[in-house]
Amino acid sequence: MHQIHVSLFAERCAAFRVTPLQYSLLSLLRDLEEADQTTLASAVALDRTTTTGALKRLAARGLVSRTTSPHDRRAQICRLTEAGAALHGAMEPAARAAHALTVEALTASEQDTLTRLLRRVIAGHEHRRGQPDIV
Repeated sequence: MHQIHVSLFAERCAAFRVTPLQYSLLSLLRDLEEADQTTLASAVALDRTTTTGALKRLAARGLVSRTTSPHDRRAQICRLTEAGAALHGAMEPAARAAHALTVEALTASEQDTLTRLLRRVIAGHEHRRGQPDIV
C-alpha cells in the first residue's frame, strides 16, 4: 500500500519536486507554525537524521527556515516560509488526489475502517517511538 501511494503521489506531485516526507513536514509546519527538528521527527515517525536531511533540502529551496533555538543551541527551530506556504497550498489538491486514489477501491465505510485500524496500529507502537530499531 505504501508503494502504491508513493507512486500515485509521485505521479500527481512531480511538478512540485517534493517527496511525501517533505510534504508531511510542510503540512506539519503549516499547522504548528514552528517546531524543533526533534518534534517534527517524532510527528512523522522517522529518525532525526532523516528528518533533518529533508528539512535541510527544504531550507535550501527557501521553503523552510531553520534557526538556532534561543533556549537550546543544539536545537533548530523550523518555520514555513512564504514560498513554502505558497508551494504547499499549490500542491495540496494534487497530494489529496493521490491520497484519495490510494484507497479508491474501498467504499467510504471501508476507508473509515481502514483509517481507524491504522490509527490503532500506530497507537500500539507509540511506546517504541525513539528506539533505534523503530523509526
